[in-house]
Amino acid sequence: MTFSDPPPDTGERIERYGARVLLLDGQRLLMLRGHDPHQPSRAWWFTPGGGIEPGESERATAVRELAEETGYVLEEQELVGPVWRRTALFDFYSRQYVQHEVFFVAQRADADRHTQVDQAWTADEEDVIDDSAWVTLADLGAADIEIFPARLGQTWSDFDPWDGVTRELGVEPE
Repeated sequence: MTFSDPPPDTGERIERYGARVLLLDGQRLLMLRGHDPHQPSRAWWFTPGGGIEPGESERATAVRELAEETGYVLEEQELVGPVWRRTALFDFYSRQYVQHEVFFVAQRADADRHTQVDQAWTADEEDVIDDSAWVTLADLGAADIEIFPARLGQTWSDFDPWDGVTRELGVEPE
């Protein structure tokens, strides 16, 4: 299922499961900037990741989505965590979604110089992703657009360094 071609509209939220990656390079975090084609003036920063395919593990999803969206290739064992769990409530492509997500963290030294594969964006990603950038906590704290999850604009102490505790971020937004 893609966002732009969801199941028939029953008026209820579409439920999905996803996995995301917090890819760090020293004091920088890789983020994507996107928008909703049905609300082009609304933009936000978000982490690489996406929906879990049938039979796929959370870790496999996280590394697949990271490679597809950014070109950075990791092995599943390079992921730490999950460091966070949350349920995201959002409207996208004029539909309501609930996505249960896990977040993994990975360190990538010299990420700007790391060999990358070509991005393999889906049609939805081509329509939605505007940019990718290595940002600092201060960059996100000063951002003039939304950040998902919002906690990324406040603190990274939950995962940098990770203390082995998976934190529940709850439902966002509430």
